[in-house]
Amino acid sequence: MNAYTLLPFIVLIAAMFLMTRSAKKKQQQAAQMRNEMQPGSGVRTIGGMYATVKEVNEDTVLLDAGPGVELLFAKNAIGAVLTDDEYNRIVHGVEHDLKSDAGLVPDDASSLTETDETDGSAAAAAASDDKIDLGKKDAAEDADAAGAAEAKAEDEPKKSDGDSDAK
Repeated sequence: MNAYTLLPFIVLIAAMFLMTRSAKKKQQQAAQMRNEMQPGSGVRTIGGMYATVKEVNEDTVLLDAGPGVELLFAKNAIGAVLTDDEYNRIVHGVEHDLKSDAGLVPDDASSLTETDETDGSAAAAAASDDKIDLGKKDAAEDADAAGAAEAKAEDEPKKSDGDSDAK
């Protein structure tokens, strides 16, 4: 056989090897994560339930899902072991990592605009005095335009039923 004939088979085998290798790595990482579970750590099951590990056995895990609710799960059913901060943020809505007030949204819009003036009421009064052009015409301009259209219509000769513009 020719080497060029075997080349597609070699490429196919190499691709299959690389795919199974990456899948095997993911399985090993998941198994290592499940083996490192300790009582008291927060977990998420593959079904999306959040609970606290109460007891770890060889193939099973006893989870505390709430007051008086204990559930027995297979170790393979644990999707992720969460850090304490992440578990508290998701389950209890508690943020332990308060960095700074820079990312907080203010309650009112006054802090969003910066002015050089110290008196905010003076700036508001100055802003209200300026007219804003919204593209609308005044009533007087509307009346003048309507009168001009009527005068133009009167200047043109009236057409009767038999007259037409076609030549």
